[in-house]
Amino acid sequence: MNHRAAGHTGWCGQDHRCNLGEHRSEEIVVDVAGRARAVLVRVRTAAGRDHAEIRVRVALAPIELRARRQLHGLLTDLRHTVTRAAVAGRPHPRKAAR
Repeated sequence: MNHRAAGHTGWCGQDHRCNLGEHRSEEIVVDVAGRARAVLVRVRTAAGRDHAEIRVRVALAPIELRARRQLHGLLTDLRHTVTRAAVAGRPHPRKAAR
């Protein structure tokens, strides 16, 4: 079967990861041994919209107050990262005609 003819992209896994009309890339893994792991997958929906799907696992401190501080910092940084990515993806406003 010709995968391009089936609608696969050049970056998708072209296998069982592509299902229900979605196309999914292979996982890109970032490991910080014993501390954190992030997994990124590019996804194209059946509607043709591309997305980044990111899973993050971070080791938390054994002391509850420190763990909560870590979570607060993580969520703050994540909000900033998601907002920055969303703004960067917006089309540039057209310059006003003179």
